[in-house]
Amino acid sequence: MNPISQVVRATRPIYRKLSTTVPNGAAAKPIPTTGMCFELNDEQKALQDLARKFTREEIMPVAAQYDKSGEYPWPIVKKAWEVGLMNGHVPEHCGGVGNFGVFEECLTSEEIAFGCTGIVTAIGGSGLGQTPVIIAGNKEQQKKYLGRLIEEPIVAAYCVTEPGAGSDVAGVKTKAEKKGDEWILNGQKMWITNGGVANWYFVLARTNPDPKCPASKAFTGFIVEREWAGVNPGRKEQNMGQRASDTRGITFEDVRVPKENVLIEEGAGFKIAMGAFDKTRPPVAAGATGLANRALYEATKYAMERKTFGVPIAQHQAVSFMLADMAIGVEASRLAWQRSAWMVDHGQRNTLMASVAKCFASEVANKAAADAVQIFGGNGFNTEYPVEKLMRDAKIYQIYEGTSQIQRLIISREILTAAKQSNA
Repeated sequence: MNPISQVVRATRPIYRKLSTTVPNGAAAKPIPTTGMCFELNDEQKALQDLARKFTREEIMPVAAQYDKSGEYPWPIVKKAWEVGLMNGHVPEHCGGVGNFGVFEECLTSEEIAFGCTGIVTAIGGSGLGQTPVIIAGNKEQQKKYLGRLIEEPIVAAYCVTEPGAGSDVAGVKTKAEKKGDEWILNGQKMWITNGGVANWYFVLARTNPDPKCPASKAFTGFIVEREWAGVNPGRKEQNMGQRASDTRGITFEDVRVPKENVLIEEGAGFKIAMGAFDKTRPPVAAGATGLANRALYEATKYAMERKTFGVPIAQHQAVSFMLADMAIGVEASRLAWQRSAWMVDHGQRNTLMASVAKCFASEVANKAAADAVQIFGGNGFNTEYPVEKLMRDAKIYQIYEGTSQIQRLIISREILTAAKQSNA
Protein backbone atom coordinates (compact mmCIF):
# COMPACT_ATOMS: atom_id res chain seq x y z
CA MET A 1 0.00 0.00 0.00
CA ASN A 2 1.40 3.41 -0.94
CA PRO A 3 2.05 6.03 1.79
CA ILE A 4 -0.87 8.30 0.99
CA SER A 5 -3.29 5.37 0.90
CA GLN A 6 -2.11 4.41 4.38
CA VAL A 7 -2.77 7.94 5.56
CA VAL A 8 -6.20 8.11 3.96
CA ARG A 9 -7.32 4.75 5.27
CA ALA A 10 -6.17 5.74 8.73
CA THR A 11 -8.12 8.98 8.64
CA ARG A 12 -10.96 9.15 11.07
CA PRO A 13 -13.84 11.63 11.01
CA ILE A 14 -13.30 14.65 13.25
CA TYR A 15 -16.86 14.43 14.45
CA ARG A 16 -19.19 11.70 15.58
CA LYS A 17 -22.74 11.01 14.49
CA LEU A 18 -25.22 10.52 17.29
CA SER A 19 -27.55 7.57 16.91
CA THR A 20 -30.32 9.24 18.84
CA THR A 21 -33.46 10.41 17.11
CA VAL A 22 -34.98 13.85 17.30
CA PRO A 23 -38.59 14.41 18.40
CA ASN A 24 -40.02 14.79 14.88
CA GLY A 25 -38.45 11.54 13.73
CA ALA A 26 -35.91 13.15 11.42
CA ALA A 27 -32.34 11.91 11.44
CA ALA A 28 -30.07 13.67 13.89
CA LYS A 29 -27.41 15.94 12.42
CA PRO A 30 -23.75 15.16 13.05
CA ILE A 31 -22.52 16.88 16.19
CA PRO A 32 -18.93 18.11 16.49
CA THR A 33 -16.98 16.58 19.35
CA THR A 34 -14.87 19.69 19.84
CA GLY A 35 -15.37 23.40 20.12
CA MET A 36 -13.49 25.98 18.08
CA CYS A 37 -10.19 24.58 16.82
CA PHE A 38 -7.78 25.84 14.19
CA GLU A 39 -5.41 22.88 14.26
CA LEU A 40 -5.35 20.05 11.74
CA ASN A 41 -5.33 16.53 13.13
CA ASP A 42 -2.35 14.26 12.50
CA GLU A 43 -3.90 12.53 9.50
CA GLN A 44 -4.82 15.84 7.88
CA LYS A 45 -1.30 17.16 8.46
CA ALA A 46 0.18 14.08 6.84
CA LEU A 47 -2.18 14.42 3.87
CA GLN A 48 -1.29 18.09 3.49
CA ASP A 49 2.43 17.33 3.67
CA LEU A 50 2.18 14.63 1.02
CA ALA A 51 0.14 16.87 -1.29
CA ARG A 52 2.71 19.61 -0.79
CA LYS A 53 5.59 17.25 -1.56
CA PHE A 54 3.81 15.93 -4.65
CA THR A 55 3.25 19.50 -5.85
CA ARG A 56 6.89 20.53 -5.38
CA GLU A 57 8.30 17.41 -7.00
CA GLU A 58 5.81 16.53 -9.73
CA ILE A 59 3.91 19.70 -10.68
CA MET A 60 6.02 22.82 -10.23
CA PRO A 61 8.91 21.63 -12.45
CA VAL A 62 6.55 21.09 -15.42
CA ALA A 63 3.73 23.60 -14.86
CA ALA A 64 5.13 26.17 -17.31
CA GLN A 65 5.60 23.46 -19.93
CA TYR A 66 1.93 22.40 -19.73
CA ASP A 67 0.86 26.04 -19.80
CA LYS A 68 2.72 26.56 -23.08
CA SER A 69 1.74 23.29 -24.74
CA GLY A 70 -1.86 23.16 -23.54
CA GLU A 71 -1.58 19.38 -23.25
CA TYR A 72 -3.70 17.53 -20.74
CA PRO A 73 -1.39 16.47 -17.87
CA TRP A 74 -2.12 12.73 -18.02
CA PRO A 75 1.25 11.76 -16.47
CA ILE A 76 0.55 13.91 -13.41
CA VAL A 77 -3.08 12.80 -13.17
CA LYS A 78 -1.98 9.16 -13.24
CA LYS A 79 0.64 9.77 -10.55
CA ALA A 80 -1.92 11.61 -8.40
CA TRP A 81 -4.24 8.63 -8.81
CA GLU A 82 -1.46 6.19 -7.89
CA VAL A 83 -0.55 7.97 -4.65
CA GLY A 84 -4.18 8.47 -3.61
CA LEU A 85 -4.61 12.21 -4.17
CA MET A 86 -7.72 11.57 -6.25
CA ASN A 87 -11.08 9.97 -5.45
CA GLY A 88 -10.62 9.93 -1.68
CA HIS A 89 -14.34 10.67 -1.29
CA VAL A 90 -15.50 7.61 -3.27
CA PRO A 91 -17.52 5.37 -0.88
CA GLU A 92 -16.11 2.11 0.41
CA HIS A 93 -18.81 0.01 -1.25
CA CYS A 94 -17.43 1.24 -4.59
CA GLY A 95 -13.91 0.19 -3.69
CA GLY A 96 -12.89 3.60 -2.42
CA VAL A 97 -11.51 4.70 0.90
CA GLY A 98 -14.49 6.87 1.77
CA ASN A 99 -12.62 8.83 4.45
CA PHE A 100 -12.11 12.07 2.55
CA GLY A 101 -14.49 14.82 3.49
CA VAL A 102 -14.80 18.10 1.62
CA PHE A 103 -12.31 19.54 4.10
CA GLU A 104 -9.62 17.02 3.14
CA GLU A 105 -10.31 17.61 -0.54
CA CYS A 106 -9.80 21.33 0.04
CA LEU A 107 -6.50 20.70 1.80
CA THR A 108 -5.12 18.91 -1.23
CA SER A 109 -6.67 21.42 -3.65
CA GLU A 110 -4.92 24.38 -2.03
CA GLU A 111 -1.57 22.61 -2.08
CA ILE A 112 -1.82 21.47 -5.70
CA ALA A 113 -3.11 24.90 -6.80
CA PHE A 114 0.07 26.41 -5.37
CA GLY A 115 1.87 24.53 -8.13
CA CYS A 116 -0.60 24.99 -11.00
CA THR A 117 -4.30 25.82 -10.99
CA GLY A 118 -4.70 24.39 -14.48
CA ILE A 119 -3.62 21.03 -13.14
CA VAL A 120 -5.75 21.30 -10.01
CA THR A 121 -8.73 22.08 -12.26
CA ALA A 122 -7.97 19.01 -14.37
CA ILE A 123 -8.04 16.92 -11.20
CA GLY A 124 -10.87 18.79 -9.48
CA GLY A 125 -13.07 18.78 -12.57
CA SER A 126 -13.41 15.05 -12.18
CA GLY A 127 -14.58 15.57 -8.60
CA LEU A 128 -17.27 17.95 -9.83
CA GLY A 129 -18.50 15.36 -12.31
CA GLN A 130 -18.57 12.68 -9.62
CA THR A 131 -20.43 14.71 -6.99
CA PRO A 132 -23.95 14.33 -8.47
CA VAL A 133 -23.47 10.56 -8.49
CA ILE A 134 -22.16 10.62 -4.92
CA ILE A 135 -25.11 12.65 -3.60
CA ALA A 136 -27.88 11.24 -5.78
CA GLY A 137 -26.79 7.94 -7.34
CA ASN A 138 -28.14 4.61 -6.18
CA LYS A 139 -25.76 1.86 -5.04
CA GLU A 140 -25.66 0.23 -8.49
CA GLN A 141 -24.88 3.51 -10.27
CA GLN A 142 -22.24 4.42 -7.74
CA LYS A 143 -20.54 1.04 -7.87
CA LYS A 144 -20.49 1.03 -11.67
CA TYR A 145 -19.29 4.58 -12.32
CA LEU A 146 -17.44 5.59 -9.18
CA GLY A 147 -15.90 2.13 -9.02
CA ARG A 148 -14.29 2.71 -12.42
CA LEU A 149 -12.39 5.67 -11.00
CA ILE A 150 -10.83 3.39 -8.40
CA GLU A 151 -9.97 0.63 -10.85
CA GLU A 152 -8.01 2.81 -13.26
CA PRO A 153 -6.86 6.43 -13.63
CA ILE A 154 -9.80 7.90 -15.51
CA VAL A 155 -11.76 11.12 -14.97
CA ALA A 156 -15.37 12.31 -15.11
CA ALA A 157 -16.95 15.60 -16.20
CA TYR A 158 -19.91 17.82 -15.28
CA CYS A 159 -22.02 18.86 -18.30
CA VAL A 160 -24.45 21.66 -17.51
CA THR A 161 -23.21 24.89 -19.13
CA GLU A 162 -24.33 25.62 -22.70
CA PRO A 163 -23.51 28.31 -25.30
CA GLY A 164 -26.57 30.24 -24.17
CA ALA A 165 -26.92 29.02 -20.59
CA GLY A 166 -24.15 29.61 -18.08
CA SER A 167 -25.25 31.40 -14.96
CA ASP A 168 -28.87 30.90 -16.08
CA VAL A 169 -28.98 27.15 -15.56
CA ALA A 170 -32.75 27.20 -16.01
CA GLY A 171 -32.08 28.24 -19.61
CA VAL A 172 -30.57 24.86 -20.53
CA LYS A 173 -31.85 23.76 -23.96
CA THR A 174 -30.37 20.25 -24.17
CA LYS A 175 -33.35 17.91 -24.11
CA ALA A 176 -34.09 14.27 -23.48
CA GLU A 177 -37.22 12.47 -24.70
CA LYS A 178 -38.39 9.19 -23.27
CA LYS A 179 -38.70 6.33 -25.76
CA GLY A 180 -39.68 3.09 -24.02
CA ASP A 181 -36.92 2.15 -21.57
CA GLU A 182 -34.52 4.74 -22.99
CA TRP A 183 -34.07 8.47 -23.20
CA ILE A 184 -32.96 10.12 -26.45
CA LEU A 185 -30.56 12.96 -25.66
CA ASN A 186 -29.94 15.91 -27.99
CA GLY A 187 -28.19 19.22 -27.42
CA GLN A 188 -24.92 21.04 -27.02
CA LYS A 189 -22.84 21.80 -23.94
CA MET A 190 -20.01 24.30 -23.73
CA TRP A 191 -16.96 25.06 -21.54
CA ILE A 192 -16.93 21.53 -20.14
CA THR A 193 -13.86 20.81 -18.00
CA ASN A 194 -12.40 17.40 -18.91
CA GLY A 195 -14.79 17.39 -21.87
CA GLY A 196 -12.41 15.60 -24.21
CA VAL A 197 -10.76 13.25 -21.73
CA ALA A 198 -13.60 12.10 -19.46
CA ASN A 199 -14.78 8.50 -19.37
CA TRP A 200 -18.31 9.55 -18.43
CA TYR A 201 -20.36 12.68 -17.83
CA PHE A 202 -23.10 14.00 -15.59
CA VAL A 203 -25.50 15.67 -18.02
CA LEU A 204 -28.40 17.97 -17.19
CA ALA A 205 -31.19 17.98 -19.77
CA ARG A 206 -34.73 19.31 -20.05
CA THR A 207 -37.26 16.48 -19.93
CA ASN A 208 -40.42 18.57 -19.61
CA PRO A 209 -40.96 20.65 -22.77
CA ASP A 210 -43.51 22.94 -21.13
CA PRO A 211 -41.80 26.37 -20.83
CA LYS A 212 -43.99 27.13 -17.81
CA CYS A 213 -42.75 24.10 -15.90
CA PRO A 214 -40.62 25.24 -12.94
CA ALA A 215 -36.89 24.44 -13.10
CA SER A 216 -37.24 22.24 -10.03
CA LYS A 217 -39.30 19.79 -12.11
CA ALA A 218 -38.25 20.46 -15.70
CA PHE A 219 -34.79 18.88 -15.75
CA THR A 220 -33.35 15.41 -15.26
CA GLY A 221 -29.80 14.32 -14.47
CA PHE A 222 -28.21 11.54 -16.54
CA ILE A 223 -24.97 9.56 -16.47
CA VAL A 224 -23.69 9.47 -20.05
CA GLU A 225 -20.71 7.44 -21.24
CA ARG A 226 -18.14 9.03 -23.54
CA GLU A 227 -18.03 6.03 -25.89
CA TRP A 228 -21.75 5.94 -26.62
CA ALA A 229 -22.80 6.70 -30.19
CA GLY A 230 -23.72 10.33 -30.72
CA VAL A 231 -21.40 11.79 -28.03
CA ASN A 232 -19.09 14.19 -29.85
CA PRO A 233 -16.56 16.35 -27.96
CA GLY A 234 -15.41 19.40 -29.93
CA ARG A 235 -11.98 20.96 -30.25
CA LYS A 236 -9.97 21.90 -27.19
CA GLU A 237 -10.54 25.56 -26.43
CA GLN A 238 -7.49 27.84 -26.26
CA ASN A 239 -8.10 29.76 -23.06
CA MET A 240 -6.42 32.73 -21.40
CA GLY A 241 -5.20 30.68 -18.46
CA GLN A 242 -5.37 27.27 -16.80
CA ARG A 243 -4.32 25.83 -20.15
CA ALA A 244 -3.51 22.38 -18.77
CA SER A 245 -7.23 21.95 -18.18
CA ASP A 246 -9.13 20.32 -21.06
CA THR A 247 -12.10 22.56 -21.90
CA ARG A 248 -14.42 21.72 -24.79
CA GLY A 249 -17.92 21.87 -26.15
CA ILE A 250 -19.78 18.57 -26.42
CA THR A 251 -22.60 17.75 -28.84
CA PHE A 252 -25.14 15.02 -28.09
CA GLU A 253 -26.90 13.67 -31.18
CA ASP A 254 -29.64 11.10 -30.58
CA VAL A 255 -27.69 9.56 -27.72
CA ARG A 256 -29.56 6.58 -26.30
CA VAL A 257 -29.45 6.65 -22.50
CA PRO A 258 -30.91 3.67 -20.61
CA LYS A 259 -33.37 4.40 -17.83
CA GLU A 260 -30.88 2.89 -15.38
CA ASN A 261 -28.70 5.97 -15.90
CA VAL A 262 -31.26 8.46 -14.59
CA LEU A 263 -30.24 9.95 -11.23
CA ILE A 264 -33.04 9.62 -8.63
CA GLU A 265 -35.97 10.18 -11.00
CA GLU A 266 -37.32 12.30 -13.82
CA GLY A 267 -37.45 15.97 -12.84
CA ALA A 268 -34.87 15.81 -10.05
CA GLY A 269 -31.94 17.06 -12.13
CA PHE A 270 -31.94 20.74 -11.22
CA LYS A 271 -31.88 20.01 -7.50
CA ILE A 272 -29.01 17.56 -7.99
CA ALA A 273 -27.00 19.96 -10.14
CA MET A 274 -27.38 22.82 -7.68
CA GLY A 275 -26.86 20.62 -4.62
CA ALA A 276 -23.47 19.58 -5.92
CA PHE A 277 -22.17 23.14 -5.62
CA ASP A 278 -22.35 23.17 -1.82
CA LYS A 279 -19.69 20.45 -1.89
CA THR A 280 -17.65 21.67 -4.87
CA ARG A 281 -17.41 25.42 -4.27
CA PRO A 282 -15.23 25.10 -1.14
CA PRO A 283 -12.49 23.23 -3.10
CA VAL A 284 -12.65 25.91 -5.80
CA ALA A 285 -12.17 28.53 -3.08
CA ALA A 286 -9.24 26.49 -1.76
CA GLY A 287 -7.71 26.43 -5.23
CA ALA A 288 -8.00 30.21 -5.48
CA THR A 289 -6.37 30.45 -2.06
CA GLY A 290 -3.49 28.31 -3.27
CA LEU A 291 -2.95 30.61 -6.25
CA ALA A 292 -3.01 33.69 -4.02
CA ASN A 293 -0.51 32.04 -1.67
CA ARG A 294 1.79 31.30 -4.62
CA ALA A 295 1.55 34.95 -5.69
CA LEU A 296 2.50 36.03 -2.17
CA TYR A 297 5.40 33.57 -2.11
CA GLU A 298 6.82 34.67 -5.45
CA ALA A 299 6.32 38.37 -4.75
CA THR A 300 7.95 38.14 -1.32
CA LYS A 301 10.96 36.24 -2.64
CA TYR A 302 11.43 38.70 -5.49
CA ALA A 303 10.96 41.75 -3.27
CA MET A 304 13.74 40.55 -0.97
CA GLU A 305 16.15 40.06 -3.90
CA ARG A 306 15.38 43.03 -6.16
CA LYS A 307 17.03 46.27 -5.11
CA THR A 308 16.22 49.89 -5.90
CA PHE A 309 17.81 52.95 -4.38
CA GLY A 310 20.32 50.69 -2.69
CA VAL A 311 17.89 48.52 -0.70
CA PRO A 312 15.62 45.51 -1.39
CA ILE A 313 12.25 46.75 -2.62
CA ALA A 314 10.62 44.86 0.27
CA GLN A 315 11.90 47.65 2.50
CA HIS A 316 9.85 50.24 0.63
CA GLN A 317 6.53 50.77 2.34
CA ALA A 318 4.65 50.82 -0.97
CA VAL A 319 5.76 47.26 -1.63
CA SER A 320 5.66 45.93 1.92
CA PHE A 321 2.04 47.06 2.30
CA MET A 322 1.12 45.20 -0.90
CA LEU A 323 2.66 42.05 0.55
CA ALA A 324 0.75 42.61 3.79
CA ASP A 325 -2.55 42.95 1.93
CA MET A 326 -1.82 39.76 0.01
CA ALA A 327 -1.16 37.91 3.28
CA ILE A 328 -4.41 39.23 4.76
CA GLY A 329 -6.30 37.94 1.74
CA VAL A 330 -4.70 34.50 1.85
CA GLU A 331 -5.38 34.00 5.54
CA ALA A 332 -8.99 35.19 5.32
CA SER A 333 -9.67 33.10 2.21
CA ARG A 334 -8.32 30.01 3.93
CA LEU A 335 -10.56 30.54 6.94
CA ALA A 336 -13.56 31.01 4.63
CA TRP A 337 -13.06 27.75 2.73
CA GLN A 338 -12.27 25.91 5.97
CA ARG A 339 -15.54 26.97 7.54
CA SER A 340 -17.63 26.21 4.45
CA ALA A 341 -16.02 22.76 4.13
CA TRP A 342 -16.36 22.06 7.85
CA MET A 343 -20.06 22.92 7.74
CA VAL A 344 -20.96 20.58 4.89
CA ASP A 345 -18.87 17.77 6.40
CA HIS A 346 -20.87 18.18 9.60
CA GLY A 347 -24.20 17.95 7.81
CA GLN A 348 -24.92 21.65 8.05
CA ARG A 349 -26.35 23.66 5.15
CA ASN A 350 -23.39 25.67 3.87
CA THR A 351 -24.89 27.41 0.83
CA LEU A 352 -24.15 30.89 2.20
CA MET A 353 -20.60 30.12 3.33
CA ALA A 354 -19.77 28.16 0.17
CA SER A 355 -20.64 31.23 -1.90
CA VAL A 356 -18.85 33.57 0.51
CA ALA A 357 -15.69 31.45 0.29
CA LYS A 358 -15.81 31.03 -3.47
CA CYS A 359 -16.52 34.71 -4.15
CA PHE A 360 -14.01 36.12 -1.67
CA ALA A 361 -11.17 33.75 -2.54
CA SER A 362 -11.69 34.43 -6.24
CA GLU A 363 -11.39 38.19 -5.70
CA VAL A 364 -8.32 37.71 -3.49
CA ALA A 365 -6.62 35.49 -6.08
CA ASN A 366 -7.05 38.07 -8.81
CA LYS A 367 -5.89 40.94 -6.62
CA ALA A 368 -2.89 38.98 -5.33
CA ALA A 369 -1.82 37.92 -8.83
CA ALA A 370 -2.15 41.47 -10.16
CA ASP A 371 -0.16 42.85 -7.23
CA ALA A 372 2.53 40.23 -7.73
CA VAL A 373 2.91 41.32 -11.35
CA GLN A 374 3.15 44.93 -10.16
CA ILE A 375 5.87 44.08 -7.66
CA PHE A 376 7.83 42.28 -10.39
CA GLY A 377 7.48 45.36 -12.57
CA GLY A 378 8.49 44.81 -16.19
CA ASN A 379 9.63 41.29 -15.36
CA GLY A 380 6.14 40.45 -14.19
CA PHE A 381 4.81 41.16 -17.68
CA ASN A 382 7.20 38.60 -19.17
CA THR A 383 6.49 34.90 -19.63
CA GLU A 384 9.92 33.96 -18.27
CA TYR A 385 8.72 34.85 -14.77
CA PRO A 386 6.00 32.88 -12.93
CA VAL A 387 3.58 35.65 -11.96
CA GLU A 388 2.39 36.36 -15.51
CA LYS A 389 0.87 32.88 -15.57
CA LEU A 390 -0.71 33.40 -12.15
CA MET A 391 -2.51 36.50 -13.39
CA ARG A 392 -3.91 34.65 -16.42
CA ASP A 393 -4.86 31.62 -14.37
CA ALA A 394 -6.63 33.67 -11.70
CA LYS A 395 -9.33 35.22 -13.86
CA ILE A 396 -11.39 32.07 -14.37
CA TYR A 397 -11.98 31.81 -10.62
CA GLN A 398 -14.37 34.77 -10.94
CA ILE A 399 -16.27 32.94 -13.67
CA TYR A 400 -16.52 29.15 -13.36
CA GLU A 401 -18.69 27.30 -10.82
CA GLY A 402 -20.85 30.41 -10.60
CA THR A 403 -19.59 33.92 -11.37
CA SER A 404 -18.77 36.36 -8.59
CA GLN A 405 -22.03 38.12 -9.43
CA ILE A 406 -24.02 34.89 -9.03
CA GLN A 407 -22.31 34.28 -5.69
CA ARG A 408 -23.40 37.73 -4.54
CA LEU A 409 -26.93 36.95 -5.70
CA ILE A 410 -26.94 33.73 -3.66
CA ILE A 411 -25.45 35.47 -0.61
CA SER A 412 -27.96 38.32 -0.69
CA ARG A 413 -30.83 35.87 -1.16
CA GLU A 414 -29.68 33.81 1.82
CA ILE A 415 -29.34 36.93 3.98
CA LEU A 416 -32.79 38.25 3.04
CA THR A 417 -34.43 34.87 3.55
CA ALA A 418 -32.90 34.56 7.01
CA ALA A 419 -33.99 38.09 7.86
CA LYS A 420 -37.58 37.40 6.83
CA GLN A 421 -37.66 34.21 8.88
CA SER A 422 -36.30 35.94 11.95
CA ASN A 423 -38.95 38.66 11.68
CA ALA A 424 -41.82 36.24 11.09
